[in-house]
This record gives sequence, structure tokens and C-alpha cells, in this order.
Amino acid sequence: MSRSNDRYWATSGFEIEPVYGPDDRKDWDADEQLGVPGEYPYTRGPYPNMYRGRKWTMRQYAGFGSATQTNERFRGLLAAGQTGLSVAFDLPTQMGLDSDAPLSRGEVGKVGVAIDTLDDMRLLFDRIPLGEVSTSMTINSTAAVLLLMYQLVAEEQGIPGSDLRGTVQNDILKEYIARGTYIYPVQPSMRLVTDLFAYCAAEVPKWNTISISGYHIREAGSTAAQEIAFTISNGLAYVDAAQSAGLDIDDFAPRLSFFWNAHNHLFEEVAKFRAARRIWARLMKERGGATQPASWRMRFHTQTAGSTLTAQQPHINVVRTAYQAMAATLGGTQSLHTNSFDEALGLPTDESAKLALRTQQILGFESGVGDTVDPLAGSYYVESLTDEVEAAALQLIADVDELGGAVAAIEAGFQSRQIEDAAYRHARSTDAGETTVVGVNRFVEEGISPPDILTIDPELERAQSASLAEIRSSRDGDAVASALRDVENAARNGDNVLYPMREALRAMATLGEVSVTLENVFGKYGH
Repeated sequence: MSRSNDRYWATSGFEIEPVYGPDDRKDWDADEQLGVPGEYPYTRGPYPNMYRGRKWTMRQYAGFGSATQTNERFRGLLAAGQTGLSVAFDLPTQMGLDSDAPLSRGEVGKVGVAIDTLDDMRLLFDRIPLGEVSTSMTINSTAAVLLLMYQLVAEEQGIPGSDLRGTVQNDILKEYIARGTYIYPVQPSMRLVTDLFAYCAAEVPKWNTISISGYHIREAGSTAAQEIAFTISNGLAYVDAAQSAGLDIDDFAPRLSFFWNAHNHLFEEVAKFRAARRIWARLMKERGGATQPASWRMRFHTQTAGSTLTAQQPHINVVRTAYQAMAATLGGTQSLHTNSFDEALGLPTDESAKLALRTQQILGFESGVGDTVDPLAGSYYVESLTDEVEAAALQLIADVDELGGAVAAIEAGFQSRQIEDAAYRHARSTDAGETTVVGVNRFVEEGISPPDILTIDPELERAQSASLAEIRSSRDGDAVASALRDVENAARNGDNVLYPMREALRAMATLGEVSVTLENVFGKYGH
């Protein structure tokens, strides 16, 4: 939100009035617009009882260094009351590179855990009962590889794929828009997404096959309305691709999930979540042709806004995060990650990660935020904001449609330009003091000592490389080569690549080897 000459604007571009009343919203009493929780169009929440029946999943995002180090963090968070796991992978893993690849140098284990082989995945989930926890993995280009490794480790624990619960992000389109961890061109990348849909429908039916992500779009500088519009447009592209591949919408749509950002403006964020549910429900029913309520229902994970964290006075980030988390819960999220206060400086320490979890627990068990469903419903202000955000998002969705849909718009650079313009406007507003950032352009303090930060031992990279060398020398090389040829043949012939990929990983093929095999068929984006 910015302010100028005593006028206030939401991030989505519309002016916020000083007072709201019943005349500020169209169709105030229309049941179809507002409805009840758990019923179409789900404005008030995807489930009738929401947090009265079950709290949101407190799923702290963690991953750094080696699989063993991250496993220790996971077990510590679970012991502290975390109710779900969320895995951060390092950049080489996200980009389909083994830790000993030249391009991996200096990045191994830095922003997430390094996973090269099935052995790493075994260490990552050592002594964690995969049949009892749900696990979210923030992974896109190599989502199929990490999902299959997870399934193989679970099978070694005696847990069939039919019992596994969790999510892979698997949202490649937003990588071309906002984040950049893509490998292959757009069309073959979409093929991998739909292959994973089909595989999970048959083999891992409780798994959420995609987490369509607005989070990174917002982190890149979008407005709230842009976050909804471009994310939902991507969602429609995945639905179209799956239907074109012969999948029935009511077979795969119930396993689609979303991932939103919880940003600073509490009321606009609540309105954003409510509007997003309503838009998705209508589009799935009226445009997608879905007939089952589970296909209309938007379920989502939320993470507080990393881009709002400041290196200046870092402890006040605890307060920012708490209010952002409140917006997510008032808006009806199904799971939540709260950022640690020190993340503008480095990876979270054990202490800061636990404090972030305690923030959620206070919200969930002390604040009363979940005692009633959709507590802000009927607020003149919130309902008006919900309508405004919805209208702005629908106009952008129409703009994307006019360009031929999300894929064509991405190739034309439309979404990236829109986001860059919004980020520029926000930066100018901050520089001019119209938008306040406490500790940065107002209420500044000098001489504050930074907190201790977590660092990654450079020895990790050497250890990962040595482990890879040992695995390559001890495995059955002929079996690996044969399995990788099967992956290549499936990719060339249009078969589902996940089945031969699973056998290649079981034979101890590395993540990088699988990625190069696919690259030989699909090519590389930008080349």
C-alpha cells in the first residue's frame, strides 16, 4: 500500500476509501457471491469447519547443506510441534545438476539441501516415518526425479505409494515468468508436468501433483491482483495441457493445489485469498467443465513474504511475519510457513526457525483466529476489497487469454513486463517515502549488531563430490546405462517418462544424469 496527499492505494492499483458501507459492494446480499464455507464458490473457505475441525498444517520450509544436516533440522522441528515437512533444495538440485558439475561450484548446499542420488534421499528422511507425515517439496524442473526418489525411500520403509501424502511444486511456468530455474523448453516441460499428473493418479493417488505458485511471482514484485491472475492463468494452462493429454479433469483437478504469498497489507491479502478461491471455482466449473465439487475447490499453502524482510533491525521481522501469517489464516490457508527473522542475512538458525514455528503456534492456539470460520466475512471493507481484487485479476486473466493463454503470453514476455513495471513503481514509492518500510526509510537506527547467522562449510561440496565418485564406481554401470536409454526412448516416443525414470534412480542413476538424458531429447531452454 502506498500513500500520497492523504490518499491510499492497494498494491493492485485501486484507491482505498476512508469509510466503507453497504453501498460500496455490488450484490452484497447475493448468496452466490458470498455463500457459506465449504460450498461453491468457496469465497468463505474450502471446508465447512475450517480450523474448528483441524488447524492448518504448520509446515516450516527447511533445507541446507547436506542431507544429514537437514534431517537433523527436520527432526528438531517435528519434536517442537511442526505438523508437516517442507523441503528446500539447493540450486544445482533445482537445475538438474550434480554437485560435482562445473556449474554447481560454490552453490552446493547454499540455499537448500543437496540431493544427487537415492542415497541422499535416504539420509534426508532417515528415522522420519513417511507414512505419518506429509511432505512438501519446492522443486520444479526436476520435480519428477525428487518425487520418485521419495517414493523409493518410502517403499524401503514399507510404505506403499498409495499411502504417501504431500506435494511437489512442479509449477514450471512461473519459472519462466519470475524465478528462472528451468532446464528444458516450455512445451516439453509441460509434458513432464502432465506425465507426473498421470503417474500420481495411478501410483501415488493422495499426492498433490502440483502447487501452482503465486509466491515467486509476488516475490519478483507483482501486485496482489497480478499474483492471482498470472498464477491462475498458469493453472488453466496446466488444466488444458492435461486435458489435451487425455486426462479427465475430475480425475486430476482434485489434486491440484496452490501456493500463495502473504504480504504486508493485511486486508488486501485476506481479500486476495478469498477472491482467488472464487475465481478458480468459477473457471473450473464454467470453463474447465469440471463437475465434481472437489475439482472446484482451491486448496493452498501460504508462505510469509521473504521480500519484505529487512537486514536492518532484523528482529522486527518477527512482527512482520506474525501479521502476514494472520492474513493467511484469516484468508483460510490449508498450510503455512512463517519466515525466520534472520533470512535477509542468511539461512535460518535453529533458534530463529523454532521462533518462526512458535509464531504459528501462538497464532493457532492463543489468538482465537480460528475459532470461527471466515471471521471477516460481511465486513464492508473486506467484501469490497475482495470484489476489487477479483475484478482486477479477471481483467489480467482476460489479457493473458487474448494473447493465446499463459504459454503464449510467457513467450511474448507479457507477465514479466507487467511484474517489472509493478516492482519499479513500488521501488519508486519506497524511495519517495510514500510507502513506509520501518527501519529502512523511517524509524531508522544505526549501530545495531547483526545476529549470528548460519554458514555452510565449504567442505560439503568436496564431500558431496567424493560421495558421487564412490557411487559411480560401485554401482552396476551397465544397468544404469540401460535404464537411462529406457528414459531416453520414453521421452522420444511420447511414453510416460516417470516409469523408466524410477527404475534408473533405483539403479543409482544420478539426478544430473537423468536431466542430461532428457535434455538430449528435449533440448535446453534458450539454446
